[in-house]
Amino acid sequence: METLTPTRPPALAEARRLVVKIGSALLVDRETGALRSDWLASMVADVARIKARGTDVILVSSGSIALGRGVLGLGQGALSLDEAQAAAAVGQIRLARAYEEALAPHGITAAQILLTLDDSGDRRRYLNTRATMAALLARGAVPIVNENDTIATDEIRYGDNDRLAAQVAAMAAADVCVLLSDVDGLYTANPRLDPSARHLPVIEAITPEIEAMAGDAGSGLSKGGMKTKVMAARTATAAGCAMAIAKGETMHPLTALEQGARTTWFTATLDPQAARKRWISAMKPRGTLRLDAGAVAALGRGKSLLPAGVTAVTGAFKRGDPVMLEGPDGGALGLGLSRYDAAETRAIAGHRSDEIGAILGYPGRAALVHRDDMAL
Repeated sequence: METLTPTRPPALAEARRLVVKIGSALLVDRETGALRSDWLASMVADVARIKARGTDVILVSSGSIALGRGVLGLGQGALSLDEAQAAAAVGQIRLARAYEEALAPHGITAAQILLTLDDSGDRRRYLNTRATMAALLARGAVPIVNENDTIATDEIRYGDNDRLAAQVAAMAAADVCVLLSDVDGLYTANPRLDPSARHLPVIEAITPEIEAMAGDAGSGLSKGGMKTKVMAARTATAAGCAMAIAKGETMHPLTALEQGARTTWFTATLDPQAARKRWISAMKPRGTLRLDAGAVAALGRGKSLLPAGVTAVTGAFKRGDPVMLEGPDGGALGLGLSRYDAAETRAIAGHRSDEIGAILGYPGRAALVHRDDMAL
């Protein structure tokens, strides 16, 4: 993957994996609480066109509470936690159905993924979610991601889908993330209050001055203001993903963005894989895997580590923990995230991948450490 440079705004047409965040105010009519089906159809048409040129697309969509509250007669006022979760339970069904029906005419399968902050904070859940997304994308599906509002409480919430989208972009190794919202980017001040505010088309570094410019730009249906969008940009760009804040109210909003609609781009100077490897290399290992010469040679060719190539296991580690990879002579090769815990790893070490199910009593993944989860 080519490294994104800060000398020009990234081009959406160059994206290999795209995350698009859709705010509630775009998807749900403010007055009636009804789905804006015409807008959704136009946005999905953009997605189908982008997918047709070989780009993976993940949608992070708000809207479940906004769709469900009207059905339950909860009005437009503030909701208690139990009311919000009840609305989400009703709205998630409608939201998933809306995407399924919108994508079906294009021959695209919709998949629903519900997350909480705990899911990205726990390495085991993180790896599970990452693997699920990869499997869906490999089969041409479009994952529709939303916060699991039916069970999330304050201590395990993202709280807004801007930051959720950035975390999903990092998790999925996306190279472009677009936040479709009711604003067209970052200004030097809140343009609704200061007519002299200047629009900033490209931001190469998120400085304290940039953070100070981020005022509240939320609407009645959305929770994320400009401050959360800048926080999202920090997460995305650190993971090697360029991020855009774009106004999404127009029909075919992604086409408008490609055609030069006003937006703010936050650039990334590393590609997603390089950023992920840097993140892994900074971890403290919880154990060690010693490899035979054949496994070392395979890693050198860019292959994943299979159990058959492991000759010794030390340490007490859990699934998703970092482990040191050593050659036959004990020399350090790098770090990787283990797909099995220490006990499981000891049991399958030296065995072929097709023997894992019989040894552990359940089917497992063929790779002990996937090549995308290594920093050599």
